[in-house]
Amino acid sequence: MRIREIRCAGLRGATPEGGWDEELQADDCVHTLVLVVTEEGLTGLGSAFTSEALVQGALDLVWPLLRGENALEPERVAEKLHQHTFWTGRGGSVTHAISAVDIAMWDILGQAVGQPVGRLLGGRYRETVMPYASVLMDYPDRMADVLLPLRDQGYRAIKMGWGPFGREDQGLDERIVRESRSLVGDDCLLMVDAGASDAFWIQGYKWALRTARMLADYDVGWFEEPLAPDAMADFEQLRVHAPLPIAGGEVLTRRQTFKPWLDRGCFDIVQPDVTKVGGISESRRIGRMAEDAGVRYIPHGWNTACGLAADLHLASAFPGTDLVEYIAGSAYVDELRAGAWRLDANGHLAIPDSPGLGLELDPDAVARYTGQRDFLHP
Repeated sequence: MRIREIRCAGLRGATPEGGWDEELQADDCVHTLVLVVTEEGLTGLGSAFTSEALVQGALDLVWPLLRGENALEPERVAEKLHQHTFWTGRGGSVTHAISAVDIAMWDILGQAVGQPVGRLLGGRYRETVMPYASVLMDYPDRMADVLLPLRDQGYRAIKMGWGPFGREDQGLDERIVRESRSLVGDDCLLMVDAGASDAFWIQGYKWALRTARMLADYDVGWFEEPLAPDAMADFEQLRVHAPLPIAGGEVLTRRQTFKPWLDRGCFDIVQPDVTKVGGISESRRIGRMAEDAGVRYIPHGWNTACGLAADLHLASAFPGTDLVEYIAGSAYVDELRAGAWRLDANGHLAIPDSPGLGLELDPDAVARYTGQRDFLHP
């Protein structure tokens, strides 16, 4: 099953707001689809959390290493790409692009052997998993418009983040959380994401500890990204002293970067993004490292339908991964897939049981958001 072609197509036209200081616009490209084509005609899908231009440059870089490779050996091939691009992009956009290639190769492998990816990762611990709706915060008087539709749609877990939280004053932070808890009720799992990987984040350890204590009073499930992404020592201390779980890791890439954070006990919950860290192969290794360290592995998933499909299979393969992130209202998650994602009566999503990722994209939606009518048809 030799690789004969790789295509990429950036997603534009419906890019959701990210909560960033310099806010994304609808036509900004931060997610890119990748299609791996084999000589036998079998194709696999992946996506990268990186712009089309950077993904295309990375694919040009690795193509001499990929041409003619065996698509049925994703972990070996992905590691080959990592090893040979150490000096030209380890940990950045090259790693992000390799993530998409790796996801696509797992998709091909599953199709070739007639098995869902989760089973190939060692076995399925579950057939469904609870998604948590991931949304941006707003001011207290606007949170009803954000949260009540999600409860009406059947979500039983919600994460809210970024927006004005941590960016104005602590009184406002508490008013947002108080109002949100009142709106969703005591039976909803509610998480808070400070979004401290935002540009020029000014809050530090003492703010994070005070805020963690406030969040615990409202039964918040975890506090995510409460500190700047390089503040390892502060994360280590916060995890010890905070009265609720501390989550992070979405900006890290490759298992080597995660290792010191896990060794030092910086997280209760680790959140690698499959479209950034190196794909399914690397996510699985990080997840196993986390298990060995007594840390929950719950993937970050602010990306695409391809990323969500990969996360569902990863969730099936880890006994403690009982949640996946779901961007509420993103066209790149909801519209790209042929057929809607549906919550069951328990607020769960079914994990695909068809071969590979079990993901079929809508050609019209792909054309609409990539401008490439024939992207899926090599």
